[in-house]
Amino acid sequence: MSTSCGVSPPSVRTELLTRISNRVIAPSRICQQPRSKCEINRRGFALKGIVASGVSVASSSLTADPVQGVERLPFKPEGYNFWTWRGHKIHYVVQGEGFPVVLIHGFGASAFHWRYNIPELAKRYKVYAIDLLGFGWSDKAIIEYDTMIWRDQVVDFLKEIVKEPSVLVGNSLGGFTALVTAVGLPEQVVGVALLNSAGQFGDANAETKKSEETSVEKFILKPLKEIFQRIVLGFLFWQAKQPARIVSVLKRVYINTTNVDDYLVESITRPAADPNAGEVYYRLMTRFMLNQTQYTLDYFLTKLACPLLLLWGDLDPWVGPTKANRIKEFYPNTTLVNLQAGHCPHDEVPELVNKGLGDWLSTLTPMSSSPNAVKVTNSMASPFTPN
Repeated sequence: MSTSCGVSPPSVRTELLTRISNRVIAPSRICQQPRSKCEINRRGFALKGIVASGVSVASSSLTADPVQGVERLPFKPEGYNFWTWRGHKIHYVVQGEGFPVVLIHGFGASAFHWRYNIPELAKRYKVYAIDLLGFGWSDKAIIEYDTMIWRDQVVDFLKEIVKEPSVLVGNSLGGFTALVTAVGLPEQVVGVALLNSAGQFGDANAETKKSEETSVEKFILKPLKEIFQRIVLGFLFWQAKQPARIVSVLKRVYINTTNVDDYLVESITRPAADPNAGEVYYRLMTRFMLNQTQYTLDYFLTKLACPLLLLWGDLDPWVGPTKANRIKEFYPNTTLVNLQAGHCPHDEVPELVNKGLGDWLSTLTPMSSSPNAVKVTNSMASPFTPN
């Protein structure tokens, strides 16, 4: 998810994992800052993923007060709206009227993570917030998760539910999903906003050589590796599900911890009641997380054809401002807004994110109700050309 613990020193657990395979649960570097600032170690990332995936069934009183002066989306344990996609139940929230804005959460989070943004944006726009498959109140499908799965989900959501030109807004994993979706459906996505987005730039010097799997590897080493992964990840899953641990992790990724409250914890932990949550977590950590280099930021930015907004928490412990600057340098039609916040600026400083997003959205004006007619009035010339 978007919530993450900070970088911590290597542990015995990390060393044990490393001896078996340096790809059990280790992500690649996610930006070009020094290691101490930007690269998540195996232990930290694994615990982050477990906690963020909502692996506690503890209840919450939801007694914390909302941020002063900012309206908060009411928490509904049963969820808001549901849509069936490829036989799976998908949860989403919709409020307001006007130009559509679609919000996409980060790893392990849900539509409720936009609690302080939905009501405010809905005063001027029709706001949707969707739960990606495997997260939140959406089904925990037992499938092979991949970036293209969530792209296809959002593309179909735009076609079947939104049905109009839209702006996509995403945090962390949701940001990369928004970017990939915009490339896949350029006629309906007229702008993209990224908040501390996931994704990596490709390494031109990296070798893609893949050796043929031997019989020993296929029938002995690979099964043993999977058994070990399940044991280790199962233990970490159990360890990190304690409510106190969840709060501790959240407080590490939020620079200002005021909004680390019962509502937030409940919105993360409740989905763990699903009996498939553990298996989904295992698949995400061992399969999806290991294949991030297959799809890169530069590849999709090269194909992007609409204005881009970066709302970036510069104090993020592992996706700092260097990455935002590199995106802007690579894709000139970018507006960058730097924020004194961590990895989840939309929930930590919602009033600043709402203003920055609202100001930028006001430059994107639909010309008519026609699905392909959109006028871009951004300060920079846009390469977007309606089909």
